[in-house]
Amino acid sequence: MTTPPSLGHNGGPPLDDDVSALGWNAWNWRRARKRAWKTPPREVALRRLARAEELGMTYREYTLEIMERGRYL
Repeated sequence: MTTPPSLGHNGGPPLDDDVSALGWNAWNWRRARKRAWKTPPREVALRRLARAEELGMTYREYTLEIMERGRYL
């Protein structure tokens, strides 16, 4: 039996490549990541790209900021 995660741990999958350690939580994290990075509608993607260029960021960096902070820069 494994010990529970320490305080401040987000419950994400392990960072090592041990396939035997992957389980239900890892599957959920992979699925959530795939859904979060799903391509948005064309208009949204173009608006984000334009704003990212104004700020001197890449589209991916700008989108990550939106997902992490929940607000638009």
